[in-house]
Amino acid sequence: MNQEHRNHHLPHDHNPSHQSSEEDLPPYPDPEISSCILDGKPGARIAYTYYPASPSKPHRPNPFSKSLVVFLNGMVQPRAAWEPALQKFLEKRITNRLPYPALLTYDRYGQGDSDRDPDDPTEDGPSHGHDAMSVVRSLRQFTLQIWKEHLDISNPTEFPSLIFVCNSIGCALARLFAQTYPGTVLGLLFLDSVIANTDFVSIWPDPDAPSFDPNVLPPGTRASDVRAARGNMANMFHPDVPSREGLSRRNLATLLPHADSPRLEGYHGEGPYMTVVGHDWETFADQAEQGVMKVPKLLTMTYVNPLWQKYNEGLTRITDGGKAIGPLVAVGSGHFVQVDAPGFVADEMVSLLDRVVNQVKQIYVKEY
Repeated sequence: MNQEHRNHHLPHDHNPSHQSSEEDLPPYPDPEISSCILDGKPGARIAYTYYPASPSKPHRPNPFSKSLVVFLNGMVQPRAAWEPALQKFLEKRITNRLPYPALLTYDRYGQGDSDRDPDDPTEDGPSHGHDAMSVVRSLRQFTLQIWKEHLDISNPTEFPSLIFVCNSIGCALARLFAQTYPGTVLGLLFLDSVIANTDFVSIWPDPDAPSFDPNVLPPGTRASDVRAARGNMANMFHPDVPSREGLSRRNLATLLPHADSPRLEGYHGEGPYMTVVGHDWETFADQAEQGVMKVPKLLTMTYVNPLWQKYNEGLTRITDGGKAIGPLVAVGSGHFVQVDAPGFVADEMVSLLDRVVNQVKQIYVKEY
């Protein structure tokens, strides 16, 4: 394997009142930047970056030594987009002398630095070469091979407890993984999950339908605005649109028809710890208006954001009571939360790990 190592250094501590110097802090882990070929998928390499867990000590074992955090991309941002959040997370753990699990980012087949899926059609360009379940099966094999290759001989486990940090369609993949391989997933951090059960067109009123009433539109918007929004959504996000990586979404709504079911069976048969995060409504609407979509802000605020919020609320119910937090709002962030708010992602990773290691459940008190 071709590997590249990068060394990271913490800033010097110039505060003389601190008892500990920089030399007392644990070093940053060296990332392994490499690629691998999956068993059963010859001739195609998956690119990844792996950070080893903090070492266990006789008097202070690492409670995450049997865990692996895997970052699951959306369909636009490759694994490199996680690096700022990952570095902020490591800085928080290291400066506070706290343990951390092994961390793994990767590009799916057809993404970033990875080769195309060898089972897909050979022609270049967007395609419907494979579906989400194919990705899930490859992810299972990939994590198994990575874990075995980096197995701690002094503390062996056949398969790690997985913590998924996911964006967009990565959240749907995490759900399908947990459903397909019960007992393997310990934690989930969902960052603006894809709405898996929509075609992204029917969320809008149809201005060309005989029953359409233009008076239902928000003030200042026209039927032509809605027609354009529907057309742009159809051209970019409808499940029939092929993807450059070859991942088809045609059957995604069939695979995940509901936001709030099925319930996930996580590690040791319990529901996984979850944090569900949604985008900032204002930021997302601004980006939709100013970007390639050109959707008037008021239309996004009226038709898209409330639907997404309801979907995120449903996601909090796919685990045991008290195991989910959210939906939280990533203030100032659009859909790509890891890009817009890496510090927020790092904070929520820390919070999720604290809940996992302390087995904390949330208690909600209704106000009357």
